[in-house]
Amino acid sequence: MDNLEKRLAEEKELNDSIQAPDELEMRLRSALHNAPKKTKRFALSWKIVAVTLFFIILMESQYNAFAFYGKKLFGFDEMINGTLKELNEKGMGQMVGKKTELEDGTELRINGLISDSNQLVVYYTLSNPKGIDDTLSDNFRLSRISGFLTNSNAEGGTSLMNDDHTEIKGTLSFEPVSPFSKKLNLHFWQPLQNDQMTEGSIAIPYNPNKAMAAEFKQSLKKTSKVDKGTITFHSITASPTMTMIKGTLNVENFDRVDTSFGGIELMANGKPVEIMGSSNLSSIKGRKFDIRYNALPKQLNSLELVIKEFAGYQRLEEKISLSSINNGPISLDGKELWIKNVSTTSQGVEITIATDDDVMLDGVSLKTQKEVIPLKTTVNQTYTKQEDGKEVKERTLQFDSTARPEYLLIEGMHYMKVYNKKMEIPVD
Repeated sequence: MDNLEKRLAEEKELNDSIQAPDELEMRLRSALHNAPKKTKRFALSWKIVAVTLFFIILMESQYNAFAFYGKKLFGFDEMINGTLKELNEKGMGQMVGKKTELEDGTELRINGLISDSNQLVVYYTLSNPKGIDDTLSDNFRLSRISGFLTNSNAEGGTSLMNDDHTEIKGTLSFEPVSPFSKKLNLHFWQPLQNDQMTEGSIAIPYNPNKAMAAEFKQSLKKTSKVDKGTITFHSITASPTMTMIKGTLNVENFDRVDTSFGGIELMANGKPVEIMGSSNLSSIKGRKFDIRYNALPKQLNSLELVIKEFAGYQRLEEKISLSSINNGPISLDGKELWIKNVSTTSQGVEITIATDDDVMLDGVSLKTQKEVIPLKTTVNQTYTKQEDGKEVKERTLQFDSTARPEYLLIEGMHYMKVYNKKMEIPVD
């Protein structure tokens, strides 16, 4: 009896320490709201439903921690590397083998998948002994996965056609699917004649018990200031296939610089973890984002998030003479600007410039003898290399004026600014 009481006390302590996932209530409410209405009603507490379903999830995730060891998927070595290749070598995935025929007779086969708490990766093959035409290869795409409590969008992948143009093998990553799903529908778009597209789907089995659980998950709640706003990091989830950091940002000039997230580094054991991609979406509460990195090392001693570079802003108030064109660069507070050409046509004044590839000029206008003309538009942006090998961004500024230009006025610039802000993430 004493042993039983001791066991019950231990279970109570464990239950009290469990916290439900943040998204669980929202997903359960949505599922219950959309469920068919029945005449007979039961006085069943919402909290009891939530706790019951949570323990189902808990039991499944505990089981999933013992990762599935199955068969290796062959023929995909050229498309995968790093962590995914290692997991495939160990057979950490699910064989599928489902197929369907497309409108032009090409066979779509879903070879297998690998799934964890961060993503689901689909391995697929398109094959046609008569050849795969360019219309299909250019326009076919897997778009989303649906199922019970699941609506996962495609995020990114790669594909490769063989030399005979009869087969395409590819991999595509999707948002993670629900642990309650036992059958998934993979939706795809294929081309028809007359430049039309049609959507199809293929049902594939899914065993959540063969998915891999997160190895490291932690709330961050860390906010950092940058020139035009703030970045808040909410959570980090490390799974066998990747590491994902989620957060929100309210940065006025975020989209003025192309590679802002590329300057945020995740350091594990003092070494940078390879960045795999990022995405962002506007919402009422600000812009949500996620940054995806490679999997963390098995032996994790330290973890650090570093805002090495991010979108910044510098006020300049530059007044550049256009009376003569100098081949040399003009310094813009550490960045460089080249005036390539100035011309006046019946359409207006055109000034071709080049800058460092991360620079976007702000508040640009043209001064003539009588007036100041605001920038009308920017055209023909290209990336070129200078004679010294430096890559620059070249474009043409157009102004609605036929008067002789005297000065180019620049109020400021957006650019990738060095911040070097470090945030330690506890790993104990």
